[in-house]
Amino acid sequence: AIDTAMVLAAGLGTRMRPITDRIPKPLVEVAGKTLLDHVLDPLAAAGVTRAVVNVHHLADQIEAAVAGRSRPAVVISDERQAILDSGGGVARALPHLGEAFLIRNADSFWTDRGPSNLTRMIEAFDPARMDTLLLLATLEGSVGFDGPGDFFREDDGRLRRRGEAPRAPFAYAGAAIMRKADFAGRSDGDVFSLNALWNASLASGRLFGLVLDGLWLHVGTPQAIGEAERAISAA
Repeated sequence: AIDTAMVLAAGLGTRMRPITDRIPKPLVEVAGKTLLDHVLDPLAAAGVTRAVVNVHHLADQIEAAVAGRSRPAVVISDERQAILDSGGGVARALPHLGEAFLIRNADSFWTDRGPSNLTRMIEAFDPARMDTLLLLATLEGSVGFDGPGDFFREDDGRLRRRGEAPRAPFAYAGAAIMRKADFAGRSDGDVFSLNALWNASLASGRLFGLVLDGLWLHVGTPQAIGEAERAISAA
Protein backbone atom coordinates (compact mmCIF):
# COMPACT_ATOMS: atom_id res chain seq x y z
CA ALA A 1 0.00 0.00 0.00
CA ILE A 2 1.20 3.51 -0.81
CA ASP A 3 0.07 5.76 2.02
CA THR A 4 2.69 8.55 2.17
CA ALA A 5 3.29 11.50 -0.12
CA MET A 6 5.68 14.38 -0.75
CA VAL A 7 4.24 17.75 -1.75
CA LEU A 8 6.75 20.10 -3.38
CA ALA A 9 5.76 23.52 -2.06
CA ALA A 10 9.09 25.30 -1.55
CA GLY A 11 9.28 27.22 -4.84
CA LEU A 12 9.48 31.00 -5.08
CA GLY A 13 6.49 31.30 -7.43
CA THR A 14 8.16 34.02 -9.49
CA ARG A 15 5.73 33.65 -12.43
CA MET A 16 2.83 34.23 -10.02
CA ARG A 17 4.08 37.67 -8.93
CA PRO A 18 2.87 40.10 -7.67
CA ILE A 19 0.54 37.74 -5.79
CA THR A 20 3.48 35.76 -4.40
CA ASP A 21 5.09 38.89 -2.98
CA ARG A 22 2.60 38.55 -0.12
CA ILE A 23 1.50 34.90 -0.06
CA PRO A 24 3.30 31.71 -1.09
CA LYS A 25 2.10 30.14 -4.33
CA PRO A 26 0.62 27.00 -2.65
CA LEU A 27 -1.80 29.28 -0.77
CA VAL A 28 -3.14 30.99 -3.90
CA GLU A 29 -6.88 30.30 -4.07
CA VAL A 30 -8.63 28.76 -7.05
CA ALA A 31 -12.40 28.31 -6.87
CA GLY A 32 -12.46 29.04 -3.16
CA LYS A 33 -9.74 26.59 -2.17
CA THR A 34 -5.96 26.95 -1.93
CA LEU A 35 -3.77 25.11 -4.41
CA LEU A 36 -2.32 23.21 -1.45
CA ASP A 37 -5.75 21.98 -0.39
CA HIS A 38 -6.52 21.03 -4.01
CA VAL A 39 -3.48 18.73 -3.67
CA LEU A 40 -3.89 17.46 -0.10
CA ASP A 41 -7.61 16.65 -0.20
CA PRO A 42 -7.33 14.11 -3.07
CA LEU A 43 -4.30 12.56 -1.40
CA ALA A 44 -6.38 11.92 1.72
CA ALA A 45 -9.21 10.50 -0.39
CA ALA A 46 -6.73 8.10 -2.04
CA GLY A 47 -5.63 6.70 1.32
CA VAL A 48 -2.56 8.81 2.03
CA THR A 49 -2.23 9.20 5.79
CA ARG A 50 0.97 11.29 5.95
CA ALA A 51 2.18 14.03 3.60
CA VAL A 52 5.50 15.82 3.81
CA VAL A 53 5.28 19.45 2.65
CA ASN A 54 8.53 21.31 2.06
CA VAL A 55 8.64 25.07 2.69
CA HIS A 56 10.91 28.00 1.86
CA HIS A 57 9.24 31.18 0.59
CA LEU A 58 6.92 32.70 3.25
CA ALA A 59 7.18 29.37 5.03
CA ASP A 60 5.38 30.50 8.19
CA GLN A 61 2.16 30.98 6.22
CA ILE A 62 2.21 27.43 4.88
CA GLU A 63 2.98 26.01 8.32
CA ALA A 64 0.00 27.88 9.76
CA ALA A 65 -2.28 26.74 6.93
CA VAL A 66 -1.64 23.03 7.54
CA ALA A 67 -1.31 23.14 11.33
CA GLY A 68 -4.82 21.82 11.92
CA ARG A 69 -4.75 19.07 9.28
CA SER A 70 -5.10 15.43 10.23
CA ARG A 71 -6.16 13.94 6.88
CA PRO A 72 -3.50 13.58 5.79
CA ALA A 73 -1.27 14.41 8.73
CA VAL A 74 1.30 16.93 7.52
CA VAL A 75 5.02 16.89 8.29
CA ILE A 76 6.88 20.10 7.45
CA SER A 77 10.27 19.75 5.75
CA ASP A 78 12.13 23.00 6.35
CA GLU A 79 14.12 24.43 3.45
CA ARG A 80 14.23 28.01 4.72
CA GLN A 81 18.04 28.08 4.55
CA ALA A 82 18.28 26.85 0.96
CA ILE A 83 15.99 25.35 -1.67
CA LEU A 84 17.16 21.83 -2.52
CA ASP A 85 15.40 21.52 -5.91
CA SER A 86 12.81 18.80 -6.49
CA GLY A 87 15.06 15.79 -5.96
CA GLY A 88 16.91 17.25 -3.00
CA GLY A 89 13.62 18.18 -1.37
CA VAL A 90 12.41 14.58 -1.60
CA ALA A 91 15.77 13.23 -0.39
CA ARG A 92 15.52 15.33 2.79
CA ALA A 93 12.00 13.98 3.43
CA LEU A 94 12.83 10.29 2.91
CA PRO A 95 12.77 9.38 6.64
CA HIS A 96 9.04 10.26 6.66
CA LEU A 97 8.16 8.40 3.44
CA GLY A 98 7.40 4.75 2.70
CA GLU A 99 9.32 2.42 0.41
CA ALA A 100 7.14 3.72 -2.44
CA PHE A 101 5.39 7.07 -2.22
CA LEU A 102 3.50 9.71 -4.18
CA ILE A 103 5.05 13.03 -5.19
CA ARG A 104 2.86 16.02 -6.02
CA ASN A 105 3.63 19.48 -7.34
CA ALA A 106 1.76 22.19 -5.50
CA ASP A 107 0.94 24.31 -8.56
CA SER A 108 -1.33 21.98 -10.49
CA PHE A 109 -4.34 19.76 -9.93
CA TRP A 110 -7.06 18.15 -12.00
CA THR A 111 -10.68 17.14 -12.13
CA ASP A 112 -11.26 13.39 -12.16
CA ARG A 113 -13.53 12.22 -14.96
CA GLY A 114 -13.99 8.75 -13.47
CA PRO A 115 -12.17 6.97 -10.64
CA SER A 116 -9.53 8.91 -8.71
CA ASN A 117 -6.41 9.32 -10.84
CA LEU A 118 -4.26 8.92 -7.71
CA THR A 119 -5.96 5.60 -6.98
CA ARG A 120 -5.39 4.57 -10.60
CA MET A 121 -1.69 5.39 -10.18
CA ILE A 122 -1.38 3.39 -6.97
CA GLU A 123 -3.06 0.40 -8.59
CA ALA A 124 -0.92 0.66 -11.74
CA PHE A 125 2.45 1.01 -10.01
CA ASP A 126 4.51 -2.17 -10.43
CA PRO A 127 7.95 -1.95 -8.78
CA ALA A 128 9.05 -5.12 -10.56
CA ARG A 129 8.91 -3.23 -13.87
CA MET A 130 9.03 0.41 -12.82
CA ASP A 131 11.24 2.78 -10.92
CA THR A 132 8.88 5.68 -11.47
CA LEU A 133 5.32 6.11 -12.70
CA LEU A 134 4.40 9.60 -13.93
CA LEU A 135 0.92 10.97 -14.42
CA LEU A 136 0.63 12.49 -17.90
CA ALA A 137 -1.83 14.99 -19.32
CA THR A 138 -2.65 15.34 -22.98
CA LEU A 139 -1.99 18.84 -24.28
CA GLU A 140 -5.60 18.99 -25.48
CA GLY A 141 -6.85 18.05 -22.00
CA SER A 142 -4.93 20.81 -20.22
CA VAL A 143 -5.72 24.32 -19.03
CA GLY A 144 -2.98 26.88 -18.31
CA PHE A 145 -0.15 24.92 -19.93
CA ASP A 146 1.45 26.36 -23.06
CA GLY A 147 4.54 24.18 -23.43
CA PRO A 148 5.36 21.79 -26.29
CA GLY A 149 4.91 18.65 -24.18
CA ASP A 150 7.42 16.46 -22.38
CA PHE A 151 7.01 12.81 -23.35
CA PHE A 152 6.04 10.24 -25.91
CA ARG A 153 4.43 7.08 -24.49
CA GLU A 154 4.76 3.58 -25.90
CA ASP A 155 1.84 1.13 -25.91
CA ASP A 156 3.22 -0.64 -22.82
CA GLY A 157 3.45 2.66 -20.92
CA ARG A 158 7.19 3.22 -21.23
CA LEU A 159 8.21 6.82 -21.81
CA ARG A 160 10.72 8.66 -23.95
CA ARG A 161 11.42 12.36 -23.86
CA ARG A 162 10.42 14.84 -26.53
CA GLY A 163 14.09 15.42 -27.35
CA GLU A 164 14.50 17.36 -30.59
CA ALA A 165 10.89 16.88 -31.66
CA PRO A 166 8.97 20.18 -31.86
CA ARG A 167 6.06 18.74 -29.90
CA ALA A 168 5.17 15.71 -27.78
CA PRO A 169 1.61 14.63 -26.95
CA PHE A 170 1.96 14.42 -23.16
CA ALA A 171 2.97 16.82 -20.39
CA TYR A 172 4.02 15.78 -16.90
CA ALA A 173 0.95 16.47 -14.78
CA GLY A 174 2.75 17.01 -11.48
CA ALA A 175 2.15 13.60 -9.89
CA ALA A 176 4.54 10.66 -9.63
CA ILE A 177 5.14 7.48 -7.70
CA MET A 178 8.78 6.78 -6.84
CA ARG A 179 10.72 4.31 -4.73
CA LYS A 180 12.97 5.17 -1.80
CA ALA A 181 15.60 2.82 -3.28
CA ASP A 182 16.09 5.16 -6.24
CA PHE A 183 17.55 7.79 -3.93
CA ALA A 184 20.41 5.54 -2.79
CA GLY A 185 23.63 7.54 -2.60
CA ARG A 186 21.81 10.85 -2.26
CA SER A 187 22.25 12.72 1.00
CA ASP A 188 20.22 15.27 2.94
CA GLY A 189 21.40 18.61 1.60
CA ASP A 190 22.16 17.46 -1.94
CA VAL A 191 20.69 19.80 -4.54
CA PHE A 192 19.38 17.98 -7.62
CA SER A 193 16.34 17.61 -9.85
CA LEU A 194 14.08 14.58 -9.97
CA ASN A 195 14.78 14.65 -13.70
CA ALA A 196 18.25 13.25 -12.99
CA LEU A 197 16.66 10.11 -11.51
CA TRP A 198 14.01 9.93 -14.21
CA ASN A 199 16.66 10.06 -16.93
CA ALA A 200 18.47 7.12 -15.33
CA SER A 201 15.21 5.16 -15.19
CA LEU A 202 14.40 6.12 -18.77
CA ALA A 203 17.78 4.79 -19.94
CA SER A 204 17.02 1.40 -18.37
CA GLY A 205 13.43 1.27 -19.66
CA ARG A 206 11.90 1.70 -16.20
CA LEU A 207 10.21 5.10 -16.54
CA PHE A 208 6.48 4.65 -17.17
CA GLY A 209 3.50 6.94 -17.61
CA LEU A 210 -0.23 6.73 -16.90
CA VAL A 211 -2.54 9.06 -18.85
CA LEU A 212 -4.77 11.26 -16.70
CA ASP A 213 -8.49 10.71 -17.10
CA GLY A 214 -9.86 14.20 -16.54
CA LEU A 215 -8.89 17.86 -17.03
CA TRP A 216 -5.45 19.01 -15.93
CA LEU A 217 -5.25 22.52 -14.46
CA HIS A 218 -1.80 24.07 -14.41
CA VAL A 219 -1.87 27.27 -12.34
CA GLY A 220 1.46 28.98 -12.89
CA THR A 221 0.50 32.62 -13.49
CA PRO A 222 -2.15 35.08 -12.26
CA GLN A 223 -3.95 34.71 -15.60
CA ALA A 224 -4.13 30.94 -15.12
CA ILE A 225 -6.24 31.35 -11.96
CA GLY A 226 -9.20 32.68 -13.93
CA GLU A 227 -8.68 30.11 -16.68
CA ALA A 228 -8.80 27.29 -14.13
CA GLU A 229 -11.88 28.69 -12.40
CA ARG A 230 -13.76 29.00 -15.69
CA ALA A 231 -12.80 25.44 -16.63
CA ILE A 232 -14.03 24.13 -13.28
CA SER A 233 -17.33 25.98 -13.65
CA ALA A 234 -17.82 24.57 -17.13
CA ALA A 235 -17.05 21.00 -16.14
